Parts: sequence; C-alpha cells; structure tokens
Amino acid sequence: MPDLDADKSPNHATLMKSKGGLARVFNATRYSLQGLAAAWRDEHAFRQELMVVTPMVIAAVAIPGLSLTQRALLIGSGLLVLIVELLNSAVEAVVDLVTVEHHELAKKAKDIGSAAVFLAFANAGVLWALILAERFIK
Repeated sequence: MPDLDADKSPNHATLMKSKGGLARVFNATRYSLQGLAAAWRDEHAFRQELMVVTPMVIAAVAIPGLSLTQRALLIGSGLLVLIVELLNSAVEAVVDLVTVEHHELAKKAKDIGSAAVFLAFANAGVLWALILAERFIK
C-alpha cells in the first residue's frame, strides 16, 4: 500500500491557500462578495431569480401568523434557489473554459445544473403552497 504521507511537497493549489486565522476569514468574505458581484454583473438568470426571491423574503417576513420555522423554510427555499443557481453558473463557466465546442458531456453538465435549479424552484413552490395552505385554508 502506498505511503500517503510520503509526498509532502506543496502543489500550486496548496500554495495559493491561506493557512488560517482572521486573514482567511476576511479573504473568504472578499472572494464571496466578488462572486456575488460577478453573478449579478454577468448572470442574467441570477438577476432574474434574485428579483423573484427578494419579494418572497419580504412576504415571508410580512405574512401574519406564520411560525419562525415556517418563515425560515420560506426564506430558506428562496435562498436555496440562489445557491443552486450560483453553483450552476460556476459549472457552466468551467465547462465554457474547457470547451466552446459542442460536446455531449458539456451539454450533460449544463443540463444537469439546469435541472438542479428547476428542482430548487419546485422545492420552493411546494413549500410555499403547503405553508400558505396551512396558514390560510382552515
């Protein structure tokens, strides 16, 4: 069995990562904000979904008579849509970096990412329907 600790030489990816501490937290926050800015600037679908999710969050806070758990589920379902869209956009960017030519695996990766966004929306729709039905239909 090979000795997994035998090669301790750092690779390029290891050298690029900070070792920890407060600087790592600040850098991670900065990279996250840069990612959100890039998504807003470059991803039309992200902007559209954010325009749908924002009123959902406001409604989840404003609807009277909901429990904190119900509010959390409604807000979380919208945030999940945005999270999945960000991951889908990242997959699409990597696929486009690798090839701009039509390739079945590239199409498959993009289609699966799109399906994930679709399921996140379906999840949000089901949660909203069930919670609103429970709240308003007696």
